[in-house]
Amino acid sequence: MIQHNATPAMTCPLPLAEYPHVLMAHGGGGRLSARLIEELFGAAFGSDTGHDGVVLDVPTDRVAMSTDSFVVRPLFFPGGDIGMLAVNGTVNDLAMCGARPRYLSAGFILEEGLPMATLWRIAQSMRAAADAAEVRIVTGDTKVVERGHGDGIYINTCGIGVLEHTRPIGPAQVTAGDVVLLSGAVGHHGMAVMAQRESLSFSSLIESDCAPLAATVMALLDRDIEVHCLRDATRGGLAAVLNEIARTSGLQVDGDEMAIPVDDSVRSACEILGIDPMQVANEGCFVAFIAANDAPSALELMRRFQPQAAVIGEVVVGKAGLVTLKTSIGGRRILDLPAGELLPRIC
Repeated sequence: MIQHNATPAMTCPLPLAEYPHVLMAHGGGGRLSARLIEELFGAAFGSDTGHDGVVLDVPTDRVAMSTDSFVVRPLFFPGGDIGMLAVNGTVNDLAMCGARPRYLSAGFILEEGLPMATLWRIAQSMRAAADAAEVRIVTGDTKVVERGHGDGIYINTCGIGVLEHTRPIGPAQVTAGDVVLLSGAVGHHGMAVMAQRESLSFSSLIESDCAPLAATVMALLDRDIEVHCLRDATRGGLAAVLNEIARTSGLQVDGDEMAIPVDDSVRSACEILGIDPMQVANEGCFVAFIAANDAPSALELMRRFQPQAAVIGEVVVGKAGLVTLKTSIGGRRILDLPAGELLPRIC
C-alpha cells in the first residue's frame, strides 16, 4: 500500500531497469512486489510503504466520497493519458458534489508484459495531475494478471473530499427558472480518443480537455453563488447530463444550440463522422444549474477559468424529462439520450 509523504524527484531514472516488463512475480506479494511499490510507485507518488492503509486528517464532519475505474484505450492520447484521467475523473466527481478534493487511493491492475517504462510514465502523470488538483495519493494496491487478460493497465481510484458548506447540491434542488451554464467547449475528449484509436487524421489536432474542475467549483461556492446542481459531462456528453437532470428533477430543459461552445475542429470532425457533438464525452467541462439572480455573476466567474463558458439554457415547467434545443433556423429539436455508447473504453 502507498502512503504519500515527500515530493518525488520527477526526473529520476526509470526504476527497476533490470526488469523492462511487468512480470507475474510483481504481483505475487514477494520481493518484486515490494520493489515495484517502493521503487516505482513510491518514487512517483512520494510514498512510505509501511502499512496497508492510511489514517487521514479530515477536520470536518461532512465528507464526500467517490470511486471510478478507468479502462481507456489507447493508454495515451492527445492531451492526456489513463493516469491523468484516473486522477481528474475522480477529483471532478468530488467537485460535482460541492466538495473540495483532498485524498485519493489508486488501485492498479497490470498485465504481465506491460513495459515498465509505460507504467513509470503513467505513474508520473498521475502525480503531476494530483499536484495540479491539490490532492494527495495516499494509499493503493497492485495486482498483476496473465498476459492477454488485462489490456496493459486498468486503474481504480477512490477519492475523499470535504464539504466546507451546508448547501445541498444535486438534481433534487433544480427548480423552474434556473439558468443552465456550461463551463467550456464540448466534444474534445471523445474525439481525441477516437482519432488516436482509429488513426484518423483531421486538419487540426484535437486534444482531450482532461483537467481538474474543482477550482472553478470552489470559486462559485466561495462567492456564495446559489448553485443548485453540478454535473460533469463525461460519457454520453452534454446530452446525457441534461436528460438525466431533466428526468430526475421532473422538469423540462430548454437550451440554445448556437450558445453551446463547440470548437470548429471538433464540429468538423463530428460532421465527417456523422456524430452529434452534444453526445461526445468530455473530461474537462461541467454543467451548472444556477439560480437566475446569480447567473450573471456565475458566468463572469466561470469565464476567469475558461473563456468559453456560456449560458446555454434554462429550466422550465413543461414536459418532465424533456430536453429541447433551439436550432440555428429558429426551430426546436429534441435532444435525446444517446441510443448507445458512441465509443466504448472512453475513460
